[in-house]
Amino acid sequence: MNRVFAGVSLALVSTLACAQARPHTAPQYHIYAGNTHAHTAFTWSHGEMLAKNGCKGIQVYGLKPGTEVLFDWTEGYKKGTGGCHAIYVINGWQYHTPDMKLKPDWQKYQGPPSAHFALAKANGYDFYVTTDHSQESAFFPLGPNNPQWMHSKQEAAAATDKDFVALAGFEYSENDGPGGTGHINVINTDSITNALLPGVDLTAFYKWLAVAKPNGAGPVIASFNHPSPHSYADFTGRTPAATERIALLEVINSNSHIHYEGWLAALDAGWKVSPTSGLDVHGLTGIPKDKSRVFVLATARTKLGILDAMQHRRTYASLDNNIQCRYTVNGAIMGSTLQQPGTYRFDISITDPDSNDPRAKITKLDIVKDGGEVVQTYTPDQPSTTVNWKPVIKDKDAHYFFVRVWNAGGGDAPRPDASKPVAWLAPVWTGKPSPMKPMLKLSEIKSNAGAPE
Repeated sequence: MNRVFAGVSLALVSTLACAQARPHTAPQYHIYAGNTHAHTAFTWSHGEMLAKNGCKGIQVYGLKPGTEVLFDWTEGYKKGTGGCHAIYVINGWQYHTPDMKLKPDWQKYQGPPSAHFALAKANGYDFYVTTDHSQESAFFPLGPNNPQWMHSKQEAAAATDKDFVALAGFEYSENDGPGGTGHINVINTDSITNALLPGVDLTAFYKWLAVAKPNGAGPVIASFNHPSPHSYADFTGRTPAATERIALLEVINSNSHIHYEGWLAALDAGWKVSPTSGLDVHGLTGIPKDKSRVFVLATARTKLGILDAMQHRRTYASLDNNIQCRYTVNGAIMGSTLQQPGTYRFDISITDPDSNDPRAKITKLDIVKDGGEVVQTYTPDQPSTTVNWKPVIKDKDAHYFFVRVWNAGGGDAPRPDASKPVAWLAPVWTGKPSPMKPMLKLSEIKSNAGAPE
């Protein structure tokens, strides 16, 4: 009997020795480009398919505040001075008004998820996420078996192949308080929730998100959309579970709008969010035209590969539609969390395939920490489309670092400006813990009026 145990022990030692002798193979990351924010024909209350008739704002019908039985129309929020028709919100569900008029050839401007996926695939996107507003009347009643929600999930599955990944999501959209306002994309859930229903404030949403079931394989991922520094009740109310699932933040929205200050506010509040670019299209025309992209570092161009990259925050947002960016710190890939090492050895690699285009030459890199403080900057003596930089930073206080990139042309999006960054790369978190701040009280919450829909 003892000889048997001795043999087993010897075999175990031998197996462990062989395992330790094998070299560790680091994951091989490929860079894929896509979009994480799009509205299809299921966001029917507004979009490119409409013949717009002047702005009338949004009218809301529901239980009158301070009463128990009286329902009435309230003002809702206004959209400005032109370009939109009226939208009715009735008991938390959003409808177009009866006088809404379609363009005669409206199908050229808007379509179902399948039309979005097909056009994105034809225009070289590696992945594309549809994120219709969950308060649209199409999604009543809520649930995993709502016909339109099932349609979105089925069309995403049908459009996915070895060259393209289609994902179904929705946008939680709260524009008018109370309890904090802001829009959040949720990707790969089995079901949906509506921000305009009674009691579904940010606190309730964070609780819902923590237990939301995935749509088949892969994790649930969420993203803060087009934030101001005061969105989401100044980014308070963070919980460990919400921090885990809200892995992304939209630094670029609608092809050119930059939300850098909102990103800094979220990072400084302890949210571990990596940058994305969302086209936020409400139709088809922006898919071939718009040039900003979100990029992921993924082991494979599959549903699981793309979602894993998002979950582990291996992303960057860029106004240039093919720039290739990656970096490590102490050997850990961008998006990682370290163990408060004190010394940070960066290895940054930036390449633009447009080597014959002088506008694509990299002109500056910098490393940013808490509060937007620039720690180090690198300006190549001879700008090139390939730049490598290996700075070493000693710091005992930082919670995070990230990298920004400039090029000579300012990117491919409208109104390029070479004096501003063209790409924002995922942070590396140092491991220093951040405090959890309770949700602000209603009287403390600042207005976030004017956020895109």
